[in-house]
Amino acid sequence: MGRISASVELPAAPEKVWQEFSNPNNFEKWLTIHTKWKGEVPAEFTTGSQVSEVVTMLGMPNTITWTVDEFDEPRKLSISGTGMAGVKVTFDLLVEPADSGSRATIDAEFEGQMIVGALGKAVEKDGKKNLDESMQRFAELLA
Repeated sequence: MGRISASVELPAAPEKVWQEFSNPNNFEKWLTIHTKWKGEVPAEFTTGSQVSEVVTMLGMPNTITWTVDEFDEPRKLSISGTGMAGVKVTFDLLVEPADSGSRATIDAEFEGQMIVGALGKAVEKDGKKNLDESMQRFAELLA
């Protein structure tokens, strides 16, 4: 299993950060692994809702049907899904108050028979690079 995380501190109120961070229609503006949505995109996430997304990592597109496991406004959005070759992915998007205003964090976990050894390390490294870049883009979006 691989685990990666990235955070950014933002000079904005947690409610404002949450509004942008949890909006599926904003993912294309900041989430670097987001390629496109497949099918209808909800205006907002709710617990139990599902949406299919094409994500790209290591130059390979992968369709994941996400299920919203937890939607705790304005603090946590937890989604999970399974992609090709049975790779299971969980993303937690978190917003917390911070000295500067807010801290936005993405924690990601992935596991599967393909995510072992050298390939697992490559996925982890690429994922970390993408999450760090995504959080920088998110900060720019809120600026």
